[in-house]
Amino acid sequence: MAFETKEELLEKYIKMDKPHCPDCDQEMTLWEIPPINFSDGLGWGTPYLFVCFNDECKSYKNGWKDLKDQMEVPASYRCYLEPGTTNFEYMPVFSPVGGHGGKLDDATLIRQEAKKELLKQTFSILTDYYMSKDWDEILKISLDAKIPNRARLKAVEMVAELGGPEATEHLVNHKFPTPVLQEGVDKAIVQLHERHFTRECPYCAEVIKKRAKLCKHCNKEMSRA
Repeated sequence: MAFETKEELLEKYIKMDKPHCPDCDQEMTLWEIPPINFSDGLGWGTPYLFVCFNDECKSYKNGWKDLKDQMEVPASYRCYLEPGTTNFEYMPVFSPVGGHGGKLDDATLIRQEAKKELLKQTFSILTDYYMSKDWDEILKISLDAKIPNRARLKAVEMVAELGGPEATEHLVNHKFPTPVLQEGVDKAIVQLHERHFTRECPYCAEVIKKRAKLCKHCNKEMSRA
């Protein structure tokens, strides 16, 4: 059985007809499971569920009283269904907004689809630029905050392979949003210096030749190390 990534599962579930709650007949909402499990501690086995978020649903409304009487806890239930199955079950919620943070409503799904399409388009453009060795345009993509981070990381890797020595200045002076992307940038800078036999002046931070004895920018004497 082929393993499906989280992104592939989301794409598949978005295309599914949304089930209706058996207790109120309202259309259920696709929900992203939080990284910390709060049910039986065994995990859900899937990153997404369909959940009924109708506050007028009888199972949810009656659940507050039932759990208060039976277990003396302020909690209720929300009906859920694992995508691709027919067995409706119930999970506890401990406030009226419990679970709302993971809701993937229509607006969220539209944004997800737009992001995915942008990612696909960007990879296609990167391929064209890579084939033409247009590293300057690739560099612009790596610095563009509107581009998904996966594509930016790929662009950084391409710049490391194709870029001129001046590319290091742009990478060093730009702020990147994630540790993974920043780590990729740091590796690219090292690779660029190695490819062009350059280094950064320890005094003025300008790029100079590795074998230089004096920095051409600040005239400081370089160590032999």
